[in-house]
Amino acid sequence: MITSRRQFIAATALAFPFIGRGAAPGAKIIETKVISQQPEFYHGWPTVAQRKNGELWVTCSGGREAHVCPFGKVVAMKSTDHGGTWSAPRVIYDGPIDDRDSGVLETEKGTLLVTTFTSLAYEDSFKKAAAMAELTDKGWVSKAMPAERYARWKAAHEKLSDAERQAQLGEWVLRSTDGGETWSKPIPTIVNSPHGPIQLKDGRLLYAGKQLWSGDKKIGVAESKDDGLTWQWLAEIPTRQGDDATKSYHELHAIEASDGTLIAQIRNHNAANKGETLQSESTDGGKTWSVPHSIGVWGLPSHLLRLRDGRLVMSYGHRRKPFGNQARISADNGKTWGDAIILSGDGIGGDLGYPSTVELPDGTLLSVWYEKMAELKLAVLRQATWRLE
Repeated sequence: MITSRRQFIAATALAFPFIGRGAAPGAKIIETKVISQQPEFYHGWPTVAQRKNGELWVTCSGGREAHVCPFGKVVAMKSTDHGGTWSAPRVIYDGPIDDRDSGVLETEKGTLLVTTFTSLAYEDSFKKAAAMAELTDKGWVSKAMPAERYARWKAAHEKLSDAERQAQLGEWVLRSTDGGETWSKPIPTIVNSPHGPIQLKDGRLLYAGKQLWSGDKKIGVAESKDDGLTWQWLAEIPTRQGDDATKSYHELHAIEASDGTLIAQIRNHNAANKGETLQSESTDGGKTWSVPHSIGVWGLPSHLLRLRDGRLVMSYGHRRKPFGNQARISADNGKTWGDAIILSGDGIGGDLGYPSTVELPDGTLLSVWYEKMAELKLAVLRQATWRLE
C-alpha cells in the first residue's frame, strides 16, 4: 500500500524505469519541443515527410477548436534546417465541412501529395447540445455546449444543406507540382489512413487504408500509376477469424521492406489483441495479403519508415501509462520487432499520438505527433529528435 508521496515516486520509478530517462536502452532522445505556433487552435493527426531538397514538411488538421468540431482544415509547415525552426502554418485546404487527418509524401517526380478525409462526426455533439438546451431568463443554457460555441457550430453547419454535406464526404489527396505553392482540387483516393500512401520501387503509389464512406468499408490497398492523379482499388486485406474488420480495423500504414515484402499495419479494436497493432504482408506487389496477425505491440496507430541501412522503424501512440509515443525497430524486414523505445512518456492522457518519423541526413531521427498537454488549453504538435545507439 502506498501511503506517502515518496513511496508513490519510488513505485512509479520501479514500474516505469524509463520515465525521466526519455528512452529505453538503444536510443537517445536529443530534444523534445512543441512546434505548432497557434495555441488558439487545436492541432491533430500530423505527418512529417522529408523532400529530396532537404525540406521537412508537416501537415495536420488545424484551425480546430476541439478533437471533434466542424472547423478542421489542412495546414502545412516546412523547415529548411532539419526541424530546428518551422515556418508559419499555411492553410492548403479548407473545405465546407471538417477536414481531418493529414498525410504528406513527395513522389519520385517531385510532386507533393497531401491526404485528408472529410467528416460529419461533429453532428452528434451539435444535435445533442440543441436537444439539451433550454431558454431561461438568462438566455441559452445547455449542459452539453455553451451558447457561443453552439452559435459558431450552427453557422458552420448551416452553410450547406443535409444533402450537400453528405456529398462532401470522401477520402482525398491534394497534389502540388510546384513545391507547395499551388494545389489541385481534391482527388478521390478510394481509401484513407492518417499518414497517406507510400511509393514503391516500381514507381507505383500504394495506399493502405479503409473505405470510410462506402457501404462495406473494405480494408485494403489502392494504387496509383500516374503520380497520384487517379486511384484504383488493388486488393482487400483478409479478416482474421473472429474479427470484425468493418467495425474494428482502422488507420493502416504500409512500407516496402528491403527484400520487397510489403508490410501493412492495422489499428485493431477487436476483442482479440484489442489496442494492439496487427500486421499483414504481401510478397506479390500488393495483389494478395496475409491474414493479419499480432506482433505483440500494444499501441496505435503506427507509421512505418525504412532507414537507409534497411532496418524498419514503427512509431505509434501509447494511450495508457506511460501516456506518450513509442518506436520499435525491425532488423529482419518486419518479421520481428525489438523492444519499445520511449519517444515521450510524460503525457496527461490519451488525447495524443499519431507519430510519424523521418531519417535526417546525419542519421538522426525526427518524429512528430499531436498531444494535449497539461499547461496548454488545446492540442499541439510536438517533435522529438533522437538517435539509435
